[in-house]
Amino acid sequence: MPNAVVTYDLSRSFGAVTAVDRLNLKVEEGAMFGLVGPDGAGKTTTIRMLCGILAPGSGTASVLGHDIVRESDAIKKEIGYLSQRFTLYGDLTVDENIEFFAEINRVYDYRPRREELLEFTRLTPFRARLAEKLSGGMKQKLALACTLVHRPRLIFLDEPTTGVDPVSRRDFWTILQSLLKQGITIVMTTPYLDEAERCTRVALMNRGSLMREDTPEGMKSAMVGEILEIVCDRVRDASALLKGEEEAMEVQAFGDRIHVIVTAAASGEEAIRRRLGRGGIHVTGIRRVEPSLENVFISLLTHPPVPGETR
Repeated sequence: MPNAVVTYDLSRSFGAVTAVDRLNLKVEEGAMFGLVGPDGAGKTTTIRMLCGILAPGSGTASVLGHDIVRESDAIKKEIGYLSQRFTLYGDLTVDENIEFFAEINRVYDYRPRREELLEFTRLTPFRARLAEKLSGGMKQKLALACTLVHRPRLIFLDEPTTGVDPVSRRDFWTILQSLLKQGITIVMTTPYLDEAERCTRVALMNRGSLMREDTPEGMKSAMVGEILEIVCDRVRDASALLKGEEEAMEVQAFGDRIHVIVTAAASGEEAIRRRLGRGGIHVTGIRRVEPSLENVFISLLTHPPVPGETR
């Protein structure tokens, strides 16, 4: 498959802060590509450079075959961009918002497309409602409809489900899967690692740098060791104790549970029970679990790759 996005040492700084540091990525056409990381990882800055909103400090990139600096106008005609603060007009209805964004994008025969988008996003019953009266989830669906009105080949979504209730998040993902079936390429940022599991490929970022890029399954299968999930009392004390255990390669706290990465599950469980028993900690249960992207991300933060390489 040809690439929809390619970046070459893409970088951007704001004063002394390096927001994006020599980023090299390739996104295949028709894929759903996730940029994942905490606040300050450089996700939004990357998206804004790819959309032609911010100029790179160094390096470059191409989007749909167009250079992001020299051909930004051509890029904007072929992409859609849903930012974190997408501006709907609260005093306009659902219908009127779509009409407004159609006209901005010079889609003058917009009515058939509007009907299609209202049906697609299940907003038809709410078409006469003012945007300010919509729920958070419906606002995001309307924002997406406005983004799609000019039939873009690629859409950039910047944390589209942040602050949205679980039911609306599920609906939004159903819509995104439908867009993929239509051949639209999706590049999205998200702080939610469970959402990243749905992407074709994922890039894990932190402090402007790419830590690893792979399929979700490829990332998880590359983890060394096995993971034991421990349920016990005094979780904080237990975590501190286990960090001193030879069998524990890594200790990760998850709320009321602890994940311990060990070389082998059987011998690791025995050593963990001994260590916690000596510390007077009651263990309710220990079981082996499959790695998640959250395990991978925490592991990379704990043991970051050597500068200049990804793991």
